[in-house]
Amino acid sequence: LGNRRLRCVGELLQNQLRIGMSRMDKNIKERMAIHDTDDLRPEALINTRPVATAIREFFGSSPLSQFMDQNNPLAELTHKRRLSALGPGGLSRDRASFEVRDVHYTHYGRICPVETPEGPNIGLISYLASYAKISDYGFLKAPYRVVDKTTGRVTDEVRYLTADEEDNNVVAQANEALDENGYFVNKKVIARLNTEFIEVEPTDVDLMDACPQMAVSVAAGCIPFLENDDNTRALMGSNMQKQAVPLMITDSPIVATGMEYKAAVDSGAVVVAREGGIVERASGSEIVVLSDSGRKDTYYLIKFKRSNQGTCVNQRPIVKEGDRVEAGQVIADGPATSNGEISLGKNALIGFMTWEGYNYEDAVLLNERLVRDDMYTSIHIEKFTKEARDTKLGAQEITREVPNVGEDALKNLDQDGIIRIGTEVRPGDILVGMVTPKGETELTPEERLLRAIFGEKAREVKDSSLKMRHGEYGVVVDVKIYDRTNSDELAPGVNKVVHVYVAQKRKISVGDKMAGRHGNKGVVSRILPPEDMPFLADGTPLDIVLNPLGVPSRM
Repeated sequence: LGNRRLRCVGELLQNQLRIGMSRMDKNIKERMAIHDTDDLRPEALINTRPVATAIREFFGSSPLSQFMDQNNPLAELTHKRRLSALGPGGLSRDRASFEVRDVHYTHYGRICPVETPEGPNIGLISYLASYAKISDYGFLKAPYRVVDKTTGRVTDEVRYLTADEEDNNVVAQANEALDENGYFVNKKVIARLNTEFIEVEPTDVDLMDACPQMAVSVAAGCIPFLENDDNTRALMGSNMQKQAVPLMITDSPIVATGMEYKAAVDSGAVVVAREGGIVERASGSEIVVLSDSGRKDTYYLIKFKRSNQGTCVNQRPIVKEGDRVEAGQVIADGPATSNGEISLGKNALIGFMTWEGYNYEDAVLLNERLVRDDMYTSIHIEKFTKEARDTKLGAQEITREVPNVGEDALKNLDQDGIIRIGTEVRPGDILVGMVTPKGETELTPEERLLRAIFGEKAREVKDSSLKMRHGEYGVVVDVKIYDRTNSDELAPGVNKVVHVYVAQKRKISVGDKMAGRHGNKGVVSRILPPEDMPFLADGTPLDIVLNPLGVPSRM
């Protein structure tokens, strides 16, 4: 890593701006050459379009500009800490050799050796280690405790070093035993020197690792007993934590690493108190804290919003009226968090045994109680959009007056023809009523006679309403309406846009993937009633039955 540097967003954007500015500069000079400069005003010379285009192109179509992975807070946090060797000015997948993809000794404490995708991108996309920092020049720095060479004492001073600065230093491990004064307990200390592990005298040690977790990324740091795992399985475990769907009822992990709290707070999923004080009011939608400085702080909570992946983002208070809170304390939980800790799964009772062939090839057997008690139930929010456009035959109209539809189908629509919030919807239900003008058709003699008697016909329109898709169901949680008459910015030819958000509860079912934190993944093969599950000596039925053969060959 002494020869590799990071190009962060600012630098890439700066390059795009430079391109845009130089184009604008050229345009201005051309215009000044053509026109008479005496009566020219600056606004006639300057056209900002090249700059705007360059920025829009950078954020819209650069391969490094990605749609944020918002499956759960951990996925969001790790996506922001992702390092890529691909993209403009980088390598291409097919030309990258093994040397580029391999773990190098300078990655220690800077880039995680575990977390990387499986597949063609392996080793090209990596993640920042837990304590790594980026220097002003884009080099990665790792923290080390300084050892006083004269006395052999480990000081409390922490220095961040780049790979070049760390070279030729003797570095002791973080778990090397120290006494209360900071001296090494053992006569010989195991340490690293560049690529080698050596045994040295305590006075020969230059630096000491700041913390055992500094070598791995946030996701790998959430795996308990990581040091006992096989590296491929640890890789799968850290990648699959990012695919966990946030559960409706969360549950803090009993076996954890201590990284969970920090990951939840730093991902921004939870609400943190800005100042210490007393909780004056705590409701589902807001928390009011009377701070020590005497002012009222109001924290508004996010309620049932849709994430990029369609999962539900919902915050709920974990403090009560009259509670004392300190600055930096978590006062509301977000998605997949519990008491301010990331809680991606459940503490289930698991047995390792074969059961009538139903857990062949890593399949998973479930207790029906988990489905009934909503242990593995998640909320997903789907977004449905309808646009009213101008057509050749006239404007489309969002209305309740839909032709050839009974009053029963319209009972949940408001007077504008848009479904009410809180309605339970099933496949085929109308969400937004809309009519489109139909072309004039040739009339039969009978119709002509009726027209002559009853006067002008009703205008010919056809039903083009937005209906619920097959297999979709749920409850309408939000409706957003954008109208040209309210001077909302809409695409050309569009007069009105309606977004309907439908939330649905999805229970775990046969065919779903389940995984532990150690890469032990499997597919649910059967859901059994509790009376058929294997049970413990006291009669407690198991929640999950896994195959014991999934363990030894992958340890």
